[in-house]
Amino acid sequence: MGAAVGKPAFGLAVAPRTHAEERLAVAEHALLQWTRAPGADSGVWDADASYTNRGLLAAVDDVLLLAEEDPFPLPGASSARRRLDSAVGAAASRMVEEFLRVRVWDASPLRVAVDGLALASSGASLLVFPSAGDRTSEASSGGEVDASDGTRSRASSGVPDEVAALLQGEVWDELDLVRPAGVSVLHEIALRMVRAGCTKDLFRAFANAPCDVLDRFLSILRVECSQRTTEAVIKRWTTVTKIIGKAIVAMRRQLYAQSPGAFDSFRDEYLLAIAENRILILLEFANGFTSITSHEKLVYMLGMYEALSDAAPSLLLLFSGARKELVAERTQDILTKLAGAMKIMVSGVVAKVQGDCPRTPSAASGVHPLARDAMTCVELMTRHRTTLELILAGGGERDAPAGSLAAGLVAELIAGLERNLQGKLAVACVDAGGSRHLFLANNISFILNRAADAGGVASLLGGAWAARRRGRLAQHVASYAESSWGPAVSLLETPVCGRGKPAKILAEFNAAFTRARDSEVCRQVPDPALRAALRNAVSEMVVPAYCAFLQKHPKLGTSVRYTADDVAESLSGLFEGDAVRLY
Repeated sequence: MGAAVGKPAFGLAVAPRTHAEERLAVAEHALLQWTRAPGADSGVWDADASYTNRGLLAAVDDVLLLAEEDPFPLPGASSARRRLDSAVGAAASRMVEEFLRVRVWDASPLRVAVDGLALASSGASLLVFPSAGDRTSEASSGGEVDASDGTRSRASSGVPDEVAALLQGEVWDELDLVRPAGVSVLHEIALRMVRAGCTKDLFRAFANAPCDVLDRFLSILRVECSQRTTEAVIKRWTTVTKIIGKAIVAMRRQLYAQSPGAFDSFRDEYLLAIAENRILILLEFANGFTSITSHEKLVYMLGMYEALSDAAPSLLLLFSGARKELVAERTQDILTKLAGAMKIMVSGVVAKVQGDCPRTPSAASGVHPLARDAMTCVELMTRHRTTLELILAGGGERDAPAGSLAAGLVAELIAGLERNLQGKLAVACVDAGGSRHLFLANNISFILNRAADAGGVASLLGGAWAARRRGRLAQHVASYAESSWGPAVSLLETPVCGRGKPAKILAEFNAAFTRARDSEVCRQVPDPALRAALRNAVSEMVVPAYCAFLQKHPKLGTSVRYTADDVAESLSGLFEGDAVRLY
């Protein structure tokens, strides 16, 4: 115990000469038994606020009553007076020990939620441009996106229903978090600490007061720091921070609803000390992540920043004076550090999109992995557009259209992706003609579809942005048809003079058409709309020219291997690929 409420420095027993000294000796003996082995006795109350040692409480009360009666005036009874002062200190120490022992808060209504959060999976990966070992397929992640906070739906976010209910905040008043018997003990303790004149010692003990309601959730973080990945801990921290903010408000309401007593004048300081202690623990956890600058963790850090900035106003309302200044200063310091770290992460994401990519497109000129990763990144970041605006505005380094820094960042990312696809990756196609145009059409279509599906991305970038991409897409569709099928069609349109009989020209076309069809039928076009547009463009180029040639040379007879319908049917099977990958 602290010096102010130290153990009684009892001297050798002296035969009492007065009734007051006899009472003091009896009380000293009871307190001395506790002093010799403070952890061995069961205390006045057990953790559930039931009496276990009324004799010890009677000794405390008798010491305090003696002190109030002041039976040992100085200087004549200086020895007895010193013994009484020591006994009062011991009595106050006993009450502080009782205070730290009693359970005021009941976490049992939260047991299912705590256990569920501790055991829940981390949900779908939100890593930005994950490494090969961390890659999680979009198709396998499942769940609907909750755009309000950037997380997945309950089914896939790793947040159990009981935890989700706590986050919504509607169930807190239905949970009995306060033990009325424990509050009654607080009144008993407060009454005696006031009588002993040791209220400062009680104040000092508030910071260490047990609070299972909050500590059960904090224990999850302590365990996960050693057992989970960084991103898993950040996600849990975000959830725990939101829950603790709501729990403190509910605890305050429920404590104030209890029967009045001597502890009422200490309630505010008690709750503030508990809240400050737990909030500072949360802030210390957050501070440990401010040195992370890997772009992979960007979305998790955005979630942490939002959880802290959203919770801060309501939490600060609980405090005043120096305590409020401390929490506010510490919170702002961590938010500033997080923002600085995320600016570095954003720069890393931009560099990743614009940099060299060792992975080449598939043989079927399908959607490039860089496009998939970049659009996943864009979608994840757009869910946090408000936070991105705040962070980017702090740097003042980026010019954005329509006054939106987040829109400027997203547009820059997609423009960098398109330049990379156009300049560095398309050259890896089998040829510089049809394959290149098909590759770019596939990827532009993918970008447009992902932007539209994400909802927030399309609205952030605006209609003009989408219209420009649709125009480019139409150009690549037309260029693909011309590059891949134009040579075969040109055989039908070239004058017959000097090239032999029509039957020979038809045979040359048949061979060229077959080669083109066999080459293109295995091309992969995941988007059904783009696949239909490409087939239509090819059909409109080939079928009319073929029909015109046959009509111009009606006497070809058995030289005609395909009817116009055969050609159209053959073209209808283009672009299915070996195994079409869905968006």
